[in-house]
Amino acid sequence: MNIKGKTIFFENPPVITGSAGVCGKKEGEGPLAQDFDAIFEDTTMGQQSYELAESAMLHDAIIRAITNAQISPANVDFILSGDLLDQCMGSAFAIKDLEIPSIGLYGACSTMALSLCVGSMLIDGGANCVVAGTSSHFCSSERQFRFPLEYGGQRPPSAQWTVTGAGSAVLSAMGDGIKIKAVSIGTICDLGITDANNMGAAMAPAAEKTIYEFLQDTNTKPSDYDLILTGDLGFTGSQLLYELMETEHGIDLRNQHNDCGLMIYNLEEQDVNSGGSGCGCAGSVLCSHILKRMRKNKLKKVLFTATGALMSPTSSKQGNSIPGIAHAVLLEV
Repeated sequence: MNIKGKTIFFENPPVITGSAGVCGKKEGEGPLAQDFDAIFEDTTMGQQSYELAESAMLHDAIIRAITNAQISPANVDFILSGDLLDQCMGSAFAIKDLEIPSIGLYGACSTMALSLCVGSMLIDGGANCVVAGTSSHFCSSERQFRFPLEYGGQRPPSAQWTVTGAGSAVLSAMGDGIKIKAVSIGTICDLGITDANNMGAAMAPAAEKTIYEFLQDTNTKPSDYDLILTGDLGFTGSQLLYELMETEHGIDLRNQHNDCGLMIYNLEEQDVNSGGSGCGCAGSVLCSHILKRMRKNKLKKVLFTATGALMSPTSSKQGNSIPGIAHAVLLEV
């Protein structure tokens, strides 16, 4: 690998040889329904809790991705996964029976990009096959970070709807598929946002910083990409990203940018306020809709920059701010 600035370039790029994105009922009613590999009408997945349902959903996405790559779990060197639940329990229960060496990651909603970054470096370091994955569930996340559903709290316009979904991708040292040409591990940004119902504002500065630094390190401009995709800034965060890029750097992202949180729902019809969020938002959209479009050559060069609000129930109750982070992955056909 070669490092320039904060960006890592791969001489022998890892290849995404299989992927899968699955979702719940509400997400299956949105604009991307036809691209998901599975839509689960029963969001309990037949489990005793929403947390275990999230694990079952992630397990399903991982098995589908491995199957799509035409390998077995025995061929996987490492599995990298994380989620929003306490101590990443969603991932732990999802992969505990696969007998694959596992690495737990926490990047909040940026975890799909983080797992792809770390997985790519493992491939570059000599691993042959790595699985990256992540998940979220509306009911489990609401219970942990805000209020139980029974509370019936009112959601302000800036609030986002946690996606019930999971995504997984298989990275290989060899083979045919979409290549990961470069990655960038983000740095934490904290502008003092404390409103847990406005995560877009907390994450937008991190997205601006990572995207700008990636453009500088690669000596590229937005028009060099078919798509600059953020994870889950939603409407509020996306508008703030545009403003920050224009005022700080004189760069207009509007023609190339889209956001997974805006794509997965119909904002006018589905009552999701500012759009989607959660690890499963970027994970499910990337591993289904985006990668399928790339395999059909409808997209050839995508800068995927997932964002995360690094909050916890403890930090929120103590009145602390919400730091943000964003990691970038350059995908090319």
